[in-house]
Amino acid sequence: MNAVNQSSALAREAGVGAIAVDAVSIALGQGADRFEAVQKLNLDIPSGQFVCLLGPSGCGKSTLLGAIAGHIRATQGSVTLDGEPIKGPHPDRGLVFQHHTLFPWKKIIDNVAFGLKMKGVGKAERRRRALELVKLVGLGGFENRYPAQLSGGMQQRVEIARVLINHPRVLLMDEPFGALDALTRNMMQELLLDVWEKIRTTVVFVTHDIDEALFLADRVIVMTHRPGRLLADIPIDFPRPRHRELLTAPEFVAIKRQCLHLLHGEHAQFKQPDPLERLSPLGPSLITETQIHLSQ
Repeated sequence: MNAVNQSSALAREAGVGAIAVDAVSIALGQGADRFEAVQKLNLDIPSGQFVCLLGPSGCGKSTLLGAIAGHIRATQGSVTLDGEPIKGPHPDRGLVFQHHTLFPWKKIIDNVAFGLKMKGVGKAERRRRALELVKLVGLGGFENRYPAQLSGGMQQRVEIARVLINHPRVLLMDEPFGALDALTRNMMQELLLDVWEKIRTTVVFVTHDIDEALFLADRVIVMTHRPGRLLADIPIDFPRPRHRELLTAPEFVAIKRQCLHLLHGEHAQFKQPDPLERLSPLGPSLITETQIHLSQ
């Protein structure tokens, strides 16, 4: 059994990756600029479930993701992973951003292997395990290229492989395909589902694209405008594996219509606060190389 499948089997057996968000409120900023980004939100995510956070820009999706990652502290309430409080970043919560954080001077295989290097794993072993993941994400033959030699979609594949090499209990994804063109985004969604079917780690995926949420998820969490609260928790029971034809199926369109009704009704009912710059899950401060290392 290879390293990826062995990790997956152990994770399923142990039931790891269960997230509990209990009455969480998160305030950001200082003084007169302080505002509430998330308000009294409750959410339980079982081990191995694929959950999408759906909502308008600025509703607190990335802030909540940052709290699960351990980069942002809850002002009230608690966030736990497998019953243990989340107190800070850890490699068991892998974080994938909208734009890759690859080291441009390192080859693809060395980017993927970097987390194992930081753990002191020997060169031969870490390269062997890195090559397995490079192949898993469909980049066999590109392991000796540099990031600048790859397309945007291929760079995001490397980013996913680099996070997965640490065998995270949870994979946190902040609009990872948002910067890609439509065709590449569709391809990456299908690739992600293919990889997830093999590893079955818990996934929390932030998006504002309804089609993307319904195509990927076991469950869609719809959030209100800021401060973000739970508006709806929608189970998505379409069989897997899923294919593009699903997007035009009547049952898919019906749930999409439900989501549109929820979001449009929320928009009409509440006055939207002034827009904010998009917040990284790392919080309002600049992303540092140390923080990136902690997330991988």
